[in-house]
Amino acid sequence: MMTFLKKSGLAGLSMLIALSTAHAEGTIKTALDGTFAPHAMPTLDGKVEGFNVDLVNLIGARLGKTVDLTAAQFSGLIPALQAGTYDFLAAPVTVTKERSANMLFTEGFMDTNFGFLVAAGAPDFTKLEDFKGKTIAVNKGSAYESFLNEKAGEYGWKVESYGTNTDAVAAVTSGRADANLAGATVVAWAAKKNPQVKLSYEYPTGLVWGLAFRKDDVEGRNLVDKAIECLKIDGSMAKLSEKWFGVTPKEGTTIITPTKGYGVPGFDGYVDDDHKPSCALN
Repeated sequence: MMTFLKKSGLAGLSMLIALSTAHAEGTIKTALDGTFAPHAMPTLDGKVEGFNVDLVNLIGARLGKTVDLTAAQFSGLIPALQAGTYDFLAAPVTVTKERSANMLFTEGFMDTNFGFLVAAGAPDFTKLEDFKGKTIAVNKGSAYESFLNEKAGEYGWKVESYGTNTDAVAAVTSGRADANLAGATVVAWAAKKNPQVKLSYEYPTGLVWGLAFRKDDVEGRNLVDKAIECLKIDGSMAKLSEKWFGVTPKEGTTIITPTKGYGVPGFDGYVDDDHKPSCALN
């Protein structure tokens, strides 16, 4: 499949012409895991909603394109992208050395940190050492379980694993565990929905989520990268964070801070370009 720029007959034209022409025609074909709340989750009418659903729709509006969004299992998304089924992936994909060797990524749209969830009346925890001797509930088989087990000897916490993260959160509300560890956005969503728990310490991983493209679609990646920069500086990303996570982003965090160049610095496919992030249509 040709890139979504080429399908709209826009390859090689300036961004200004591309945007004005695409406003009348052009469709972005993209996909995500529709069961990864709060990034995407099913609605009662059979559609999907969530942070990344809103994000890709904002990108489509920014580019003047219709968004054709498919919900599918995450395991099949990358092969389908490489086969040309989609123009890019709307799913949050952690940018790693291995993945960047096979795909192009936009700049990070969010940090992929780990988050602790505690009972609403619990004291504040500001570092890993604060959890020494505590019982921490976690989803069995997850990266968070591995992290806790690897550091259990150092921090002296007890790890209790559950079949789902929902069960792990329930262990906190029932008093069977002192905390739950999961992705920062997942625990933020749980805290937003359940007044019995609250957000606690956030552990930085140093990694980010980006939108994934095929290696040959540099133009498409760069165009969407610019759209993300605009959404960061015009306040749209902060509004999405507040809507879906109940969190106002802190200054300097990836979700509201444009990254220099195109892509993620330090990973394959990054271009150290000196363009100035803006919402100008050129």
